[in-house]
Amino acid sequence: MLSIIIPTLNEECTLPKLLESIRSQDFKNYEIIVSDANSEDGTQQIAKKFGCILVSSKKRRPACQRNNGAKKAQGEWFLFLDADSEIPEDFLKNTVREVEKKILKAAGFYIKIKKKGYFYKFFTTALNFLFKISQCIRPTSIGVAILSNKKVHFEIGGFDESLLVAEDYDYTYKIFKKNKIKMINSTFVYYSPRRLEREGRVKVILKWLKLTFYVLICGSVRKKIVEYEFGNHN
Repeated sequence: MLSIIIPTLNEECTLPKLLESIRSQDFKNYEIIVSDANSEDGTQQIAKKFGCILVSSKKRRPACQRNNGAKKAQGEWFLFLDADSEIPEDFLKNTVREVEKKILKAAGFYIKIKKKGYFYKFFTTALNFLFKISQCIRPTSIGVAILSNKKVHFEIGGFDESLLVAEDYDYTYKIFKKNKIKMINSTFVYYSPRRLEREGRVKVILKWLKLTFYVLICGSVRKKIVEYEFGNHN
């Protein structure tokens, strides 16, 4: 069984779209765990309406929410999805099939953005190229979608809750050091551009570049080098 774990904080506007995209899949052997950071809006009510397993905590950090969800998960595989993402048709079926074929222990995903425009096309092409070339050196799959074997997740101690940002980079690298992790080629995940639109495209890209180079040169981010806000984008 696949445990789909979704960290949330005030995501009543985005969560229904993701849950609908999951519910429309042909693959049905899954459970959905919404790991909420004590939202003040209708996020928890939406999770209950869709029949999700709800976990709530006052700690507000994506790593904490992902780990809390994993502790309740019953599946042999964990699929961590951001609440503002969406998955295309046959995403789950294609992912499971490719993981079994390649005998992977974890995987990352290429992204697409539904909005049209040259910027978004350039942005996704550049980011996907980075994912592709880095997977054999230091995997840089972002937290929008990460697949991990349950045993591997707990062997590495889950996501490092002490990290201020880039806990997704740290997570995939810890897996990479002892296990086989690759990008999934047979499908993709729809990435939300809301952070780009809210904070500004140039500002966000420069922030990510700074983070990426810091991680590659110095390792895990244990000091505040960029501003990052979890949730509260609506």
